[in-house]
Amino acid sequence: MISLLAALTVCLLAPAPGKAQAKPSLILATTTSTQDSGLLDVLIPRFEREHGIDVKVIAVGTGAALRMAARGDADAILVHSPAAEQAYVKAGDLVDGRLVMHNDFVLVGPADDPAGIRRVTSLAEVMRAIAARGIFVSRGDDSGTHAQELTLWAAAGIDARSLARREETGQGMGATLNVADQKRAYTLTDRGTFLALRRRLSLVVLFQGDAGLRNVYHAYLVNPAKHPHAKAKEARALIGFLVSGPIQQAIPAFRRDELGESLFFPDALSR
Repeated sequence: MISLLAALTVCLLAPAPGKAQAKPSLILATTTSTQDSGLLDVLIPRFEREHGIDVKVIAVGTGAALRMAARGDADAILVHSPAAEQAYVKAGDLVDGRLVMHNDFVLVGPADDPAGIRRVTSLAEVMRAIAARGIFVSRGDDSGTHAQELTLWAAAGIDARSLARREETGQGMGATLNVADQKRAYTLTDRGTFLALRRRLSLVVLFQGDAGLRNVYHAYLVNPAKHPHAKAKEARALIGFLVSGPIQQAIPAFRRDELGESLFFPDALSR
């Protein structure tokens, strides 16, 4: 009788088949450059192995990633449009922001450079030369790169909407580079994505190095006080991982030997 009761107790306390405890997980909304460059293909599996947390990466433009945060549709974001980010910080959707890394934007185009921007030293003059003599392909997707492009046109005194030879793809950086390549056009790209894809492109870097082309990436926690279902513990673990010493050392080493230069540069340990 005692053995029968003990057996029944074990059966009642044991988890039912198919009811094993779910593995912790989170949603990371991020810009396409971190995905198109291949960086997250290296970092995210490492995080999952080390922390036992599954990550669903949704790579969209920075604007779309920020809107996901505002709706509570993500747990963490990794984006690169500081001015846009601040509006969401002030609204209380994002907290605990950390500077993770940077690279820069570059202007690329056909090697024969029909607009002649190689010979120009001012960023504003570069944009005016493209407007006058070139074709420009824009992401047009409310991404950080798109926002930076519009800033460059405005600084040059040009209304982007007035340009007959400017077209928007509404797609990510990789797809936009492909369209620009096919059309022998100019485009603005983050350096990391361009370096990762340049072997299949005929485009070349034609203007770089201006202070107005710096491109910084921040990670944020979606605020659990405003979005109670946000997985704050898991998101904090991911952000802590991205700014940790080993990962900050891994970031500049990513594909450096293969491509001859770093795609991204770490910033968390310099603060």
